[in-house]
Amino acid sequence: MTPQETANVRLIDLEEARFQEYRKHLVRDYAADKVRAGAWSRAEAESNAAKDVDGLLPEGPGTHNHFLYSITDDSIPAEVGIVWFALTASGVGRSVWIYDLIIHENFRRRGYASQTLNLVEQRAARLGATSVGLHVFGHNKGAQALYKEQGFNTTSITMVKPI
Repeated sequence: MTPQETANVRLIDLEEARFQEYRKHLVRDYAADKVRAGAWSRAEAESNAAKDVDGLLPEGPGTHNHFLYSITDDSIPAEVGIVWFALTASGVGRSVWIYDLIIHENFRRRGYASQTLNLVEQRAARLGATSVGLHVFGHNKGAQALYKEQGFNTTSITMVKPI
């Protein structure tokens, strides 16, 4: 995607009906990632994932300081992905935490994730945040490469050795 093409990418508020559909996929995918990472058993994964998501988003897309957006491209009539982030405060000030960034499979490798990260940074700055953070699973090498390319630094690593 050239800079001229990325000017068409927008973040549009996620409506309740679309959120409910997204939530189903989010819970399923998050559960699968936690199982793959060895953090949860298959038996507990989906209920744990639903509990985590519902705990973070008790009001769905209307949850205070949480922002859920459909990622769109004005040049095509389709949603290209979804991003969910929240404004948080800690002893070091305000920051934005990206909970989920998904680019739909048929739109990947076209620059949408990079442009979305830029839009999130712009929104974070307007919210008074001084940083943007996220978690990436160890098995997601493609996302790790993207985030490093976008200037994210590793702040902690959790490791496990099966025995």
